[in-house]
Parts: sequence; structure tokens; C-alpha cells
Amino acid sequence: MEQALAQAQADAEDAIKAAGAVVRELKKARAGAVSGQVRDMTRSLAQAAAAAAQLTTQIAETSTAYGVDVTELLESGAYTKELLATAAEAGLSMFEEDGRLLSYPSLVRLLPGDAAIEIDRRRERRIRPSVVVEQLAKAQQAGPRFKAEPFLASLAAAYDLVVAAQGKAGGTVVKLLDVYAVLTLLPGQSRDYSKQEFARDLYLLDLSTETATKGGRQLRWAASTGTKQAGVLITVARSGQRQRYWGIAFAEAEGVDG
Repeated sequence: MEQALAQAQADAEDAIKAAGAVVRELKKARAGAVSGQVRDMTRSLAQAAAAAAQLTTQIAETSTAYGVDVTELLESGAYTKELLATAAEAGLSMFEEDGRLLSYPSLVRLLPGDAAIEIDRRRERRIRPSVVVEQLAKAQQAGPRFKAEPFLASLAAAYDLVVAAQGKAGGTVVKLLDVYAVLTLLPGQSRDYSKQEFARDLYLLDLSTETATKGGRQLRWAASTGTKQAGVLITVARSGQRQRYWGIAFAEAEGVDG
């Protein structure tokens, strides 16, 4: 796509020059008509017609040359491959996970039916790979918009429901996928809040200094052995490396009565 769009851009620039020639000759013809210089007017009209014919040819050639089927490109995986390559060339870490492209702190989803992509839930029709990578790089420099405290509170509330439903004691490690299931209980919520977004938010919480709820309970991440089990959630870290999460627990801080 990048190469095809670059060629289309160059062809369009040539067509703009040809259009400029048409306008210039028409202005000369108008001046000739105003002053009565008929010979100059006639010559300028002929040159304008020739330039217009050239312009028509250039536009037709540009339209024919750009034969990219955007829907097919997005559906086939070719666009994903090109975007990953473009990101790598620009030094931007990106990888694919469960149908999403992850590039800290952004998530990219392809929308083939709409010939568009979605970046952090925002629909984007500017899908030229170099342009997308530039946007993602700017988002990385700007940093995430994330509020750790309310997310931690939601996480703790969902954790409590999972513990109660599974008949476990407080402070027991539970799978994050079970917590995610509680957070997305309502119809359509799993679509609106994807596992990739959940994993990204877990990482942002992990980066923050928020580890204690208002009630004083401390968040504990599961032991590293959990990352070798099924149900691991994966996101991309600020360093560009994969970050994995499996389970959590909320326990009373030492010295605090239950």
C-alpha cells in the first residue's frame, strides 16, 4: 500500500501541475478577450485545450495505476504485515495479538468492511502505513491517559465477586480472565472492552504507584509460574517487550485487622 500510495501521490502532483498549466492558459485567453487580442486569445485557448487533454490522460492513468483493493488488503493480513514492517523501520515496537496490533500505549484494530482502522476506539480512515506509524509514535511520546485509582477499585470489586462465586477465601489468587468476565458481564461489553484493552490497563496500573484500595487492601500480582499457564493476557510494555499477566489477589495489608 505504501508504495502504491506514494506513486499515486506523485501522479497527483503531476496532474496538479498540468491543471495549473490549463488555468494559466485560460487566464491568458481571458486577458486576450478583454483587450481584443484575438490571435493571443485563440492561441491560449488551443494551448489550454492541449493541457486539459494531458490532464485528463494523467488523471486516467493515476486512477488505473492505483489498483489496491483496500478491503482485501485489510482482510488478507497483507496490511498488517506491511504496518508491522513500517513500524520496525521507524523503530516503533509493535506486535500482533488476538487480532489486534499492540504498540504502547495504543491498540489498533482493522475494519476491512469500512476501509478503515481503529486506534484506541477512534475510527481512522487515514490508513497509509507511514501515517499510522507516525500517529502511534506521537501517542507514545504523549503517554497514556489512564486513571489508576478508579480502575483499581473496579478490579477489586470484580475480584471480590469472583472469589465469592468460586467459594474461595479472601486474598486467594484468581485468574484475571475470570475477573475480566465479571467486568464484561453485560451484553456487548466484551466487544466494547476487549481483552487487549484490559491487558493494557493492567500494565498501566502495574506502572503506576496505585497498589492499595481505599479500604487498605493491597493488590498482589500472581506468581510468575502463572504466565506459563493457559489464559495469559499479553500486552506491550513501554520498552516494546511483551508483558504477561495471569492472576491477581487483594489481601489485607500486614497489621490491618480483617
